[in-house]
Amino acid sequence: QVQLVESGGGLVQAGGSLRLSCVSSGRTFRRLAMGWFRQARGKEREFVAAISGNGGYIYYGDSVKGRFTISRANAKNTVYLQMNSLKPEDTASYYCARGRQYSSRWDAHEYDYWGQGTQVTVSS
Repeated sequence: QVQLVESGGGLVQAGGSLRLSCVSSGRTFRRLAMGWFRQARGKEREFVAAISGNGGYIYYGDSVKGRFTISRANAKNTVYLQMNSLKPEDTASYYCARGRQYSSRWDAHEYDYWGQGTQVTVSS
């Protein structure tokens, strides 16, 4: 059983930054894509970013392009999401997920394990 544990969420003012981390258990981390999704209250889950096993392929949702950066440290079984220029509309629970294959992208069905989520709240 794979476990994903997110951290780094919190309350920040608009224009500020946060860095989320997600640590994965298991020995296949470097061979599989990792992704970040978010879900605001009353809204559908939204794709944020994804990164392939070795970091060579990266995808972003349109709403975060140019502001968020996904990265990974395979030696630490960790994926990161650096969030800059945060806006109130970025307020949501953020979830990391493990891809079913090397280069999963924006479809949530391409991911098989999910973390419990970390709350990000951006005040105006």
